[in-house]
Amino acid sequence: MAKYIHSMIRVLDEERSVAFYDRVFGLKVAERLDFPDFTLIYLSNGESGTELELTVNKGRTQPYDLGEGYGHVAFSVEDLDALHARLEAEGFAPRKLVDFAPAGEVIARFFFIADPDGYQIEVLQRGGRYR
Repeated sequence: MAKYIHSMIRVLDEERSVAFYDRVFGLKVAERLDFPDFTLIYLSNGESGTELELTVNKGRTQPYDLGEGYGHVAFSVEDLDALHARLEAEGFAPRKLVDFAPAGEVIARFFFIADPDGYQIEVLQRGGRYR
């Protein structure tokens, strides 16, 4: 059986990205591996054994083209409304809260937010399928 351990995204500014993921999701640097041409930063918290790997390619000055293939990563939280309100108050510009009810019954509550590099992140109310 395989175990999912991390996802990787390329970021332009290490300090800005680490600060964003810490302030928004409480992810802390678990490990930082520095190499001559790039740095890998593994972020995690006590909620999950899964990590987010940030890759910083040294000398890069242009933002990454996210292309058409990237969708989003998702986080679940205990209090979606409180987090949304906090992020708005702190100027992070989360998008509107959505009650997703394709057949009339709400099956998910969520909002999206973009990280400093433009990656889309879905934030879901914890419960049901979204534990």
